[in-house]
Amino acid sequence: MQPLAERMRPSRLDQYVGQQSVVGPNGSLRKMLDSGRVPSFILWGPPGVGKTTLAHIIAQTIKRPFYKLSAVNSGVKDVREAIAKAEKQAFFNSPSPILFIDEIHRFSKSQQDALLSAVEKGVVTLIGATTENPSFEVIPALLSRCQVYTLDYLEKDDLVTLINRAVTEDSYLKVRPIKIKEYDSIIKYSSGDARKLYNIIEILAENFPGSEQVVITNELTDKLIQKNILQFDKAGEWHYDIISAFIKSIRGSDPDAATYYLARMIEGGEDPLFICRRMIISAAEDIGLANPNGLLIANNCYQAVHHIGMPEGRIPMAQCAIYLASSPKSNSAYMAIKAAQSFVRESGNVPVPLHLRNAPTKLMKSLDYGKDYKYAHDYEGNFVDQDFLPEGIKTERFYFPGQNSAEKKIFDRLKSLWKDRFKQ
Repeated sequence: MQPLAERMRPSRLDQYVGQQSVVGPNGSLRKMLDSGRVPSFILWGPPGVGKTTLAHIIAQTIKRPFYKLSAVNSGVKDVREAIAKAEKQAFFNSPSPILFIDEIHRFSKSQQDALLSAVEKGVVTLIGATTENPSFEVIPALLSRCQVYTLDYLEKDDLVTLINRAVTEDSYLKVRPIKIKEYDSIIKYSSGDARKLYNIIEILAENFPGSEQVVITNELTDKLIQKNILQFDKAGEWHYDIISAFIKSIRGSDPDAATYYLARMIEGGEDPLFICRRMIISAAEDIGLANPNGLLIANNCYQAVHHIGMPEGRIPMAQCAIYLASSPKSNSAYMAIKAAQSFVRESGNVPVPLHLRNAPTKLMKSLDYGKDYKYAHDYEGNFVDQDFLPEGIKTERFYFPGQNSAEKKIFDRLKSLWKDRFKQ
């Protein structure tokens, strides 16, 4: 039997729940559908909010041939074959088929390049679905040819509607004596994700196979979901716990643990670029100025995985994780910007000193903008003692070098330049 989420997938727009700003009566995409003109577009939103479902509905609504590819297991060859099929179906002025690409953010640059000509010529109408910001994950040339529609997590009323539909309309559940008395825990565990919501309902139903009526309360839901957490969260592989353990292993300088959790995430189907982004953050936050090369390697790792994809991408990912875990650690840059932001929030916008202001006009020069500014490169050692912080906060410090050899050199240099400020 198909999963409940698949059985409950709507086939018409009037059955679709949520995303009113996009497909509601005044929604931007709805207006375009009503006009009969559908350009290529990308649906950007979190998992389980109806991106794939909406693509299917649109294809059926406008009566177009529908081809579907998943970026997880499709390559350039698959893209070209789909485009070739679309070209064969092009007769006279017939509308172009829909090419739906799920998780388009996982396509490499070469895979996305293969789409360009077909999208530009109108051979296919592209609908992409992504959980990642398309500004970063879709090449500019392709992105410029697509509208982007943002989908949000489903709201409480939407989730209640889906729950009630499932227990009253699904052919399997509607004959079961299940009554939903309290919704809060189901909604809490679903986190705005319809797919998780349906998984929860299936778990609740499977625990009561008999004919006796079951009243679902918050207490009962909490008990059963915690008992079946592996089944409930199998798609996410304890998503947040695993990534947390991975980053903490890097921070704790344990390359073996970091490699283990990296393997857990890869085997669990985690988005590799998500892992790479977290390593970039860790390189800046946890390794920082103790080893600035960590950030370079993490950025290069992201680029490598983006270009070559998986499974080969796991090798530079492992190299990066081991390098970061083995590096000396410093969070001094993280603490510095945190302290500076806190100070700015409390002190407000303190005026910039006149000598540091830009003076592109005569009026500004007459007001002493830029006056008495000393150009550091005109002085010995490319340094001259002058004030850079605003009046009243000249002695504030935000950066405190970490206890490592690299920052000891930084501290010694700063102490030689700013004798009054960098005393310790």
